[in-house]
Amino acid sequence: MTRTAIHRRMLLGASAALLAAAGSPVGATADDTAAAVAPIQQLCNMLMAIMRAGQSVPFAQRFDQLAPVVAKSFNLDTILQVSVGPTWPTLPPDQQAMLKAAFRRYTVASYVSNFDEYSGQRFEISPTVRALANGEQVVATRIIPRDPSGETHVLDYVMRQGPQGWQAVDVLMDGTISRVAVQRSDFRDLLARGGATALAKSLQEKTANLSGGSA
Repeated sequence: MTRTAIHRRMLLGASAALLAAAGSPVGATADDTAAAVAPIQQLCNMLMAIMRAGQSVPFAQRFDQLAPVVAKSFNLDTILQVSVGPTWPTLPPDQQAMLKAAFRRYTVASYVSNFDEYSGQRFEISPTVRALANGEQVVATRIIPRDPSGETHVLDYVMRQGPQGWQAVDVLMDGTISRVAVQRSDFRDLLARGGATALAKSLQEKTANLSGGSA
């Protein structure tokens, strides 16, 4: 596997402190488990589809295929607000809207860019979830290479139930490394140096780099 796993630089650098603080796990009903797993199953199915399509299909087309699934699978507004932190409520509505749009496009572009090649790997989703005391569920997935000697990548999705159903509010690499924690550090540094405009510009530039300017 080459670029099919999310780049480590996006996920390394912080531990999943929120999980540690969540307390002892509690039981999850069968209905909760199925409902929490379903969005991640849909996400993995679409990722497999765009991986199989590969770079022979234009980036913009793969972006458009994946975008609605990402919007359904992730609570992107919550992820952005947690990443920005206490500054979020103080931002004017137009700046919040600007950041939401930039963050949505960056998130989709990141997945399209990193899942752009198929070499026989497959997704495996655990049929059970790890329930947390705060009501969230952790859905465990693995990306398994065709070659048994290859590296298996673990991505766990922290799911929270809301008005749109169960959606991911964080992604953990190797079960502990929180993408939200990494983003929180990066985002708050940009906000401190240049406000919402600097953060939006950084997200837009990253999206352009990932997509070759097509997204």
